[in-house]
Amino acid sequence: MNVVVFSAKPHDIAFLTAANANAGHELCFHEARLATETVALAKGADAICAFVNDRLDRAVIDELGASDVRLVALRSAGFNHVDRAAAKAAGIALCHVPAYSPHAVAEHSVALILTLNRKTHRAWSRVREGNFELDGLMGFDLHAKTVGIVGTGQIGAVLARILHGFGCRVLACDPTPHPDCLDLGVSYVDLAELLAESDIVTLQCPLTPQTFHMIDDAAVARMKPGAMLVNTSRGAVIDTRSVIRGLKSGRIGSLGLDVYEEEGELFFEDLSNRIIPDDVFARLLTFPNVLITGHQGFFTIEALTAIAETTIGNITAFERDGRAIHPVPDPAG
Repeated sequence: MNVVVFSAKPHDIAFLTAANANAGHELCFHEARLATETVALAKGADAICAFVNDRLDRAVIDELGASDVRLVALRSAGFNHVDRAAAKAAGIALCHVPAYSPHAVAEHSVALILTLNRKTHRAWSRVREGNFELDGLMGFDLHAKTVGIVGTGQIGAVLARILHGFGCRVLACDPTPHPDCLDLGVSYVDLAELLAESDIVTLQCPLTPQTFHMIDDAAVARMKPGAMLVNTSRGAVIDTRSVIRGLKSGRIGSLGLDVYEEEGELFFEDLSNRIIPDDVFARLLTFPNVLITGHQGFFTIEALTAIAETTIGNITAFERDGRAIHPVPDPAG
């Protein structure tokens, strides 16, 4: 198939090219994001390959349909950025990568927890300047602390095993308890109890209408005073302004983010020579107890290999059978 790849960074080109070596698809890579201004680049393609910050609203979908694109292959698990109803109406099939390496995101969550707790990022900066004082670098033992995991799918279950290894008491909130978590002795509770009892709250849930802005002013008010909040799931699971108010009041003791609800205009780009126009994001950067990474939780060799192989596998199956291995669920359910 003739496939146009949008938002193609060097790692995308390398891993997708390797995965395609024996599949024989014609891959055309564009660094540009998919949007109404760039959708014309898909003209003549059988399929397009898109990432999390590509725009797949009705206007873009209609243009893809008019260009006879038959498949949108998402190289991501999430599909909340896609107008599924528009794709169905246009006769465009959708597929995604439902799982790649749950260890990658779970381990990055732990990296954020450890860095925020022991303040290694601040210590690194001090030592480079010859400052070896310890004031302001106090942390706490993870052992025996209570960690609440919101969402125990594959990533949440791996994270629970890691935290259990640290000797943490692990609570979880999920409508479907994971058997591995139950075997570990994880206690499933409702969100209110999890927030009230947890020293650390980590979010591993998908973005749905039910989880949109799940962490709002009311949720922050229920949190244990001084608790740590970590989000490596989807940015809009938290209401950023509510979290900022929680940081200012001290209700939230520290915050670790690998995602941000308005990240589409920021992440995966080098903006070091520009002024960031997002005032809310800029406000987050002023807090010394906030650590933000640019959506890199998935960024491991193993995960990128799995993403590329699954994406190419989806395209190959669609070309052969008319149906991808991992279709995106129908919008009707």
